[in-house]
Amino acid sequence: MPDRTSEIFVRERKNAWQRLEDLLAMLDRTSLRRLNREEVRELGRIYRRTASDLAIARAESRDPRLVNYLNSLVIRAHGRIYRAEASEGGRRVRDFFARDFPATFRRTWRYTFAAFFAFAVFFAVGFLGTWRDESFSELAGVDPFFREFVVGTQTRWWEQLNEASQVGSTAIMTNNIMVTFNAFAFGGLLGLGTLYIMVMNGASIGAVLALTYRAGFGHELLTFMSGHGVLELSAIFIAGGAGMLFGTAVLFPGDLSRLDALRLRGAEAIRLVAGCVPLLVVAGIIEGFISPAPVSPLVKYSVAAVTFVALYTYLLLAGRHAEEVKEEQL
Repeated sequence: MPDRTSEIFVRERKNAWQRLEDLLAMLDRTSLRRLNREEVRELGRIYRRTASDLAIARAESRDPRLVNYLNSLVIRAHGRIYRAEASEGGRRVRDFFARDFPATFRRTWRYTFAAFFAFAVFFAVGFLGTWRDESFSELAGVDPFFREFVVGTQTRWWEQLNEASQVGSTAIMTNNIMVTFNAFAFGGLLGLGTLYIMVMNGASIGAVLALTYRAGFGHELLTFMSGHGVLELSAIFIAGGAGMLFGTAVLFPGDLSRLDALRLRGAEAIRLVAGCVPLLVVAGIIEGFISPAPVSPLVKYSVAAVTFVALYTYLLLAGRHAEEVKEEQL
């Protein structure tokens, strides 16, 4: 642009550039969260306008000092805005696990308990039925070839995981995530699909454990399951509760319309399932590396005890102070 035009360009826009510098100076002393809503909007608006001015200056101005100044200003603004957004995203993740997930678990514990109860009842049915008659395991969903494999050959199949721990751990995580996802997703069938998943998993696990006891090494399988079982089963129960929470919104919407109940409970269900992911990752690592390891059963039962205390202390107590503060403010 000609010099005269350049002078007009600078005169018309220099106040906006100065305001952007002032806002950036404020951010040097504080964080983006401490700016008020209007200042945040103004920052975004002026940043976009200055970026446009930079493009114009590069295309039309012969003044390298102007281009360098605007380029530096835009880079500073971009760094502060997007660094703040990344920090904000990290804060949301931290707040989710420190407060939102355990608080949602406490609000919806009845659904988790319902999933656990269905699993426990049919675990007992599968175990006792198979204990009395091994062919009962077929009713619990156990393949008859697997039954013959366990009882006839007395093979401890889980020990094979120790031969390739990393591969086994990855496969276990994938399988556990799939089971957990199904427990949630089948809740879309008015909660009945989730109930079916809980019933069949409980019955089949009970039947398999009974088969190994009939074969004479059930205590070895129980020891293997103990280390990772607390986290793995808890995640499945929580996901099952999430599926039932979502699925029953149509049947029992309460004081809400069915659409509003689906939206509200759906959001809570998704929070529950998202919170299960790290539990499954840790459970998969334990199952792939510790559970099949040739170590003392005391170690595995100790891992079970520690994970139980840690998990339920977290779920029952984490974020309670924030809830109390919020209630006082209301």
